[in-house]
Amino acid sequence: MSISPRPLVFARRFVWNAFLKPNPVLRPPPSPCEEDAKAAILEKVMKSRLPSDLMLRCTIIDEQGLGAVKSISGQFKKSDLCNEHRLNPRDLRKIDSRIPNLVPTVLIRKEAILINILHIRALVKADTVVLFDTYGSNDSRLHSVFLYHLEHNLKARGSSAPYEFRAIESILLSVLSALEAEMVFIRNLVGGLLAELEDDINHDKFKRLLHYSRRLASFKNRATLVQEALEEVLEQDEDLNAMYLTDKKNGSPRDMHEHDELEVLLEFFSKQVEEIVNEAENIEANVQSTQEIVELILDSNRNALLALDLKVSIGTMGLGSGALVAGLFGMNLQSHMEDMPYAFAAMSVASSAIAALVAWAGLWRLAKIRKVGLTNPHTSKRSTADSKPHAPWIPLPLRRRNPDGWS
Repeated sequence: MSISPRPLVFARRFVWNAFLKPNPVLRPPPSPCEEDAKAAILEKVMKSRLPSDLMLRCTIIDEQGLGAVKSISGQFKKSDLCNEHRLNPRDLRKIDSRIPNLVPTVLIRKEAILINILHIRALVKADTVVLFDTYGSNDSRLHSVFLYHLEHNLKARGSSAPYEFRAIESILLSVLSALEAEMVFIRNLVGGLLAELEDDINHDKFKRLLHYSRRLASFKNRATLVQEALEEVLEQDEDLNAMYLTDKKNGSPRDMHEHDELEVLLEFFSKQVEEIVNEAENIEANVQSTQEIVELILDSNRNALLALDLKVSIGTMGLGSGALVAGLFGMNLQSHMEDMPYAFAAMSVASSAIAALVAWAGLWRLAKIRKVGLTNPHTSKRSTADSKPHAPWIPLPLRRRNPDGWS
């Protein structure tokens, strides 16, 4: 009588699922505080993405080309700015200071140039410059200095450069000055700390070095992004040609590759930013080399402490070997040496000699192990002993000619 295998298969599958199927994880329901926090974050994000009703604080300079400030920190709607300057709402998102923008951008539009680099968010036209103030602050020293230099540069009558090029030059000069000032500050901080590490190494200086390294890496990243933004504009001939807003306004067409003046201007600032990036890389390399040297010093000190611990252990082992002899003779057993007059002196010398011999052997072995080289001395000696002397190599033209061929 044969038994059908189907019930056995079902039973085996049931046992397999019962023992190996993972139990469902019961998660507690979200608390009301978490729900309120998620709702607040979502509301904040959605408010920052509303396209039309947001207000922007702007400073308008020289609408008539005279270099005068028309409005300081005026409130304007996004929709009004888009209609007045013929922009799309998405263009102003890169300039809105409430939305964090870490990547510098230079956008070229039909009648305007949108620049968002570091602390400057500006809209440059053929006869107007609109500066977007930083959200949350009415004024700052950096913005005031930039506004003064921009106004002075726009009022210059002796310059033959177009109005928009003078504005772009002032903007890039302010960006370059900000990068140089921060570079000097970080260089002084890092240089002073590295000089202190040469005299003393402690935990607080390591924490400062970590903080400065992060700050240096962040600065290098921002400077690199500025350089990439300038190089991106330089690589596009159409964008360079479109940045001649004055010629476009006056109706004088230009050839596609006729943009030498603007290209020289952007290349100059690109090279200056590249020098700052290279200096930041050099400082970062110095910090990394200092960290590696400090790690080597700490490893050497750690190895010295471990060697001292081993030496103390070896000395203790030697004393224990000498004490073993004294312990053997300290038992209450007869050894027929109790009546010998020189037994105490002989056993004392013997135990001391055993202790000294064991300690010397351990220290000699430790010193031999601590000799670190690129090659193992035993292997090199063995290979030298086993190797056979080879005949000196002679160039082929100098070998003797045999009848059967070359020797």
